[in-house]
Amino acid sequence: MTKIAVVFCFISLLFAHTGCKNNSTSQKPNTKKTATVKEKWHWGNNQKQNESAGYAQVVKVGNTIYISGVPTNDLSAKGVAAVYKALGECLKAFGASPENVVKETLYTTDIEAMKQFNDARKAFYNGDFPAASWVQVSRLYEPNAKLEVDLIAQLTGGDE
Repeated sequence: MTKIAVVFCFISLLFAHTGCKNNSTSQKPNTKKTATVKEKWHWGNNQKQNESAGYAQVVKVGNTIYISGVPTNDLSAKGVAAVYKALGECLKAFGASPENVVKETLYTTDIEAMKQFNDARKAFYNGDFPAASWVQVSRLYEPNAKLEVDLIAQLTGGDE
């Protein structure tokens, strides 16, 4: 082994053992935690969340609205339209509309059947479609549910 290799190995071991301590007196970064300000809405519920299941139907943080899944056991044009009507009510709780929706996740137990009723879904968006994911699952939270849709919406202006 050459002298340079020995010196390099020694320096590498020294740094590995001591880390990158630079003996500076710089302050630690501010690690004070602040709570996220959340506004909630839950189907006329005074607590604005469902205590038994442990969720809120809508949570707003800053300008972003997160809407929990709205389910149905009626996988028909009428049932799909009813889900999107309920999602519209969730959006209205914070002054939003389908135009504010940026992400949709659709869970269904029968994706082929859902494709047949996609026109009812598309009518909700009136041609201004969000990013979307469709996922077929074996079962949803409600045992008889065949479809559940959740949304993320972005408000403009206000608390930016």
